[in-house]
Amino acid sequence: MAITGASNTVPAPLRQLLATNYVDFLADGNGWAQQYLPDLMAQEAEVFGNRTISGFLSQVGAEEAMTADQVVWSEQGRLHLSYTGVTTSAAGGGTIEVTKDCDGLSIAAGKHGVRIGDMVLMSDTNSTIRGYVTAAPDSDATVTIKTYNGKTFANAGFADSAGADTVTVLVFGSEYAKGQTGRVGAVKPGFKSFSNKPIIIKDKYEISGSDASQIGWVEVSGEEGQNGYLWYLKAEGDTRARFSDYLEMAMIESEKSVEVSSANGVQTALGQDTAGTEGLFSALEARGNATSGITGVNAATDLAEFDSMLAEFDKNGSIEENMMFVNRATSLAMDDMLASMNSYGAGGTSYGVFDNSEDMALNLGFSGFRRGSYDFYKSDWKYLNDKATRGGLKDNVSNIRGVVIPAGVSSVYDQSLGKNLKRPFLHVRYRASQTDDRKLKTWTTGSVGAATSDLDAMEVHYLSERCLVVQGANNFMLMS
Repeated sequence: MAITGASNTVPAPLRQLLATNYVDFLADGNGWAQQYLPDLMAQEAEVFGNRTISGFLSQVGAEEAMTADQVVWSEQGRLHLSYTGVTTSAAGGGTIEVTKDCDGLSIAAGKHGVRIGDMVLMSDTNSTIRGYVTAAPDSDATVTIKTYNGKTFANAGFADSAGADTVTVLVFGSEYAKGQTGRVGAVKPGFKSFSNKPIIIKDKYEISGSDASQIGWVEVSGEEGQNGYLWYLKAEGDTRARFSDYLEMAMIESEKSVEVSSANGVQTALGQDTAGTEGLFSALEARGNATSGITGVNAATDLAEFDSMLAEFDKNGSIEENMMFVNRATSLAMDDMLASMNSYGAGGTSYGVFDNSEDMALNLGFSGFRRGSYDFYKSDWKYLNDKATRGGLKDNVSNIRGVVIPAGVSSVYDQSLGKNLKRPFLHVRYRASQTDDRKLKTWTTGSVGAATSDLDAMEVHYLSERCLVVQGANNFMLMS
């Protein structure tokens, strides 16, 4: 049986005054031209429940003040030396032109860490062989390696000079003869530097002095605690709640614009000061991991997809505790997947809570599970479910279904403060000083209430200047 979603007559706020903004006693348009007054239910019905979606960042991150126009941080590089390169054959070994590091990032000629005297492990899809580095010029990407078993690369299973092969090279130690001189050159620690800039977010609510002095017909209430018969109390509270949601949505969805010379470019058109900021999804698409295997459309029936996620986590930080924020379809798919792992679940008697009795409600959901050495805690993310936010987008192919966020803190070098600090993987930086705190500013202007100008209206202004810092994005997983 198909389910058809209901629609509200006026589902969203309007900027202009229309008949749909007010209570009409009769649908036939007679209005007050009737003999009897209707029975008016004074209180406004809250048909959408709690309409706000904010709260995600408060659960997984923190907030911290800054006084600069940008935040710059550095993240540790890999400790061990592992590269990919292209081989050519030679007697008793061969040469490898080192091209990329283990993360797939291109490296310049001579910028790798392989040195003369290193013992290396080389492998492709067919074979693995050990070798000894005899030449590693500083100005060249080509490394000469002799195999310990005397085989050429071609005899060892790699391609010969007629057909180059891509191999992985791992340094696992070094060997020197008696009386031989020491190391030539030194390996310097590598790090990656990232930056982000805050954006200024604004909103405003306005009502004329005449409208502010009117008594409404319906008693209103809202998420911000406003109540009474004055409509502007409701409208101002809704504006404030919507702005609070914008603060979080902007940190999740924002993207930096690309520097272009064309007049059609966003950064060219808006200027450097309005060139965007890196939000959560943008950071994970650029620097994080992604999986499309666990979806609400094709629900996983085993843990194979999670095992592939664990393999990615093992390659990176191996953070044991992870929080999963997913949409409803993905959450239910995970519940079904976990229930199928229970041998007593076929009859539906021990689904979720394993001591269910006939007098208690059956728990058909899971809040978390452990796989290998990793703990996953699952939570529904309202932002991905609500029809007025991402839950209403029509792109079912590339739409985001959830994120996996590591718990705990990471240690990074803050270039502004000049020292190592421990911070949550996700945290919001906002502009603030002793003079002005721009975390969340609000002020009122006009002649209503405390008069500040000759404007016969009340204007409530909202402002914030902030950005999101995503540290260690390689430990995150974007579920799309």
